[in-house]
Amino acid sequence: MLGFQVHFDIRRVRRLARHYRWVVRAIQLGIFLFAGLSAFLLRFDFAINADYHPHLRVALIVWVLTKVPVFHWLGLDRGWWRYTSVPDLVRLAAANSIGSSLSWLGILLFGPPGFPRSVYVLDFLLCAMMTAGIRVAVRVALEASRQAGAGTHRRILIYGAGAAGVTLLREIRQNAALAFEVVGFIDDLPEKTGHTIQRVRVFGTGSSLSSVVKTQGIEMVLIAVPTASGAEMSAILKHCHEAGVSYKTVPGLAEVLESGGLASQIRDVAVEDLLGRNPVRLDESEIRAKIGQNVVMITGAAGSIGSELSRQICRFEPAAVVAYEISETALFHLEQEIRQRFPKVTFHAEIGSIQNRQRLRDVFRQHTPAVVYHAAAYKHVPLMEAHVFEAVENNVFGTYNLATIAAEFGVGDFVMISSDKAVRPANIMGATKRVAELVIRSLQNGRPRYASVRFGNVLGSNGSVVPIFKKQIAAGGPITVTHPEMRRYFMTIPEAAQLVLQASAMGDGGEIFVLDMGKPVPIVELARQLILLSGLQPDEDIPIEFTGLRPGEKLYEELNLADERTVPTRHKKIQVYAGACLPYEKIIHHLTVLRNACEKRDVRALMLELKDIVPDYNPSKELLKRIIDPDLLQLGAALNETGSTPPVMDFR
Repeated sequence: MLGFQVHFDIRRVRRLARHYRWVVRAIQLGIFLFAGLSAFLLRFDFAINADYHPHLRVALIVWVLTKVPVFHWLGLDRGWWRYTSVPDLVRLAAANSIGSSLSWLGILLFGPPGFPRSVYVLDFLLCAMMTAGIRVAVRVALEASRQAGAGTHRRILIYGAGAAGVTLLREIRQNAALAFEVVGFIDDLPEKTGHTIQRVRVFGTGSSLSSVVKTQGIEMVLIAVPTASGAEMSAILKHCHEAGVSYKTVPGLAEVLESGGLASQIRDVAVEDLLGRNPVRLDESEIRAKIGQNVVMITGAAGSIGSELSRQICRFEPAAVVAYEISETALFHLEQEIRQRFPKVTFHAEIGSIQNRQRLRDVFRQHTPAVVYHAAAYKHVPLMEAHVFEAVENNVFGTYNLATIAAEFGVGDFVMISSDKAVRPANIMGATKRVAELVIRSLQNGRPRYASVRFGNVLGSNGSVVPIFKKQIAAGGPITVTHPEMRRYFMTIPEAAQLVLQASAMGDGGEIFVLDMGKPVPIVELARQLILLSGLQPDEDIPIEFTGLRPGEKLYEELNLADERTVPTRHKKIQVYAGACLPYEKIIHHLTVLRNACEKRDVRALMLELKDIVPDYNPSKELLKRIIDPDLLQLGAALNETGSTPPVMDFR
């Protein structure tokens, strides 16, 4: 019956919501009058002498005329009482103190003599208790009505009794659409065990999760530790798996601010959470000064990095975005997304290849971009080992085409997306990106300001291990990993795009910016975590097989060369590497030799020239087999069988 009455009252309140502010004002006015009258009644033992009736009338008028404006000034006639919190109670105390003080002055000035001083104190106490009490009562009633149907709600634990966990608890209690009953907290700080937070108990640390789940009948764990490192998140997931309970997580503050609301953003734990990377803090004013109100061109605009750059750039309201892309279908989908999400941004979808100089000139002539972000490249390592000429033509000559035409049309800033594979490259992809870096630096003689931004693997990008692993898990396995010691640097697509924008706003020209990639991640551990996130067990449900290194692959990637010195920047996640720079005339000579080798399809000449440009380049054995005389290979094999030392071979 009580539950029905509460729900009935809620429906009545909802019908009054349209006139909510006036309802609040009317209630407060009633409290002011009732508190004042009660103060007199208490002072005179509920029998007010006729001599004090004038005092009562003046007091009621003064209290109303002073308290109503004060409560309005402090915004206490505008808030929703169901969300009453400690700051609201503090403002109530301030409003009552100010209102009573002003009333006291008003009565002294305009009231009859002989006013009972105890009435001032009684009125203040009664008014403060009633204005606070009614707000707390409304909140308690609404929470009680929600808990009345808690029998159909899922019993959950919140992992993390910090600020995020308490905020989540509060929102779950206030949001009737969330069918959760919070039974308690789990927190890895032992000193919190046994304490209660907003009437909810902290049961213990993660190691006690299994027993708590069994004794309390827990159906789900909500992880509210947005600042957890990768290792801490892995440990939390391990506790959840051992307890045999489902789990979800809440995002960090940046994601909440973008999406609006914490509980509504509860989602499955993603592999990005296991990296433990803190949100990027951008100097948005610096970026806005660089690209705001300018025409910005992005090559490879529909790729993983290019498309995220397009989204991030649109936030800064450029004059226009020119998306240059060779893939028609991908560009079509990007155009539809941008026009829907950023209808005020002028978006030009342009089909074309960076190898086509005439097409590039047409686009530059039509749109005259002021800033260019060059993300177009062939990136798949094993595929490029089999297509060396295409890799050079696109990654080297395509970059040269774009960079020189940008200068021809007066572009102010040119930023190329490079790769950690350009450091001591072991594959054609890395070698061509390193050559492209050298080409960009050699062109720096004023405007444009050329810069390269170097970073590692991006989670979720086209061709990255994560979508491949997910497909293998969906197919029932096995997951294939090339080597048990394989490690890679990882970052998320949004983080990479944001840091590229930040780095581009810092450059004076000729820099190679390197993004902080954190610690390298073992690929086999990444595979195990993905299996766990799928609700399965590694090696039991999904086996892991090692297939051996593919052509051009290294066990470890690096971010800087031996001769490159680190120079810090004002952003803690961005560094500048200053190293060797080839003069423009020498670069032109190298490009001429590379062009001739590509036209003649001469793999040997191409490899030798790449080695000359990038001395640290160590070609893969698959490529070496293509340029070494087969007779010499057979001779070497025969000598090895007899134990003789093969002759030293110079391929120049």
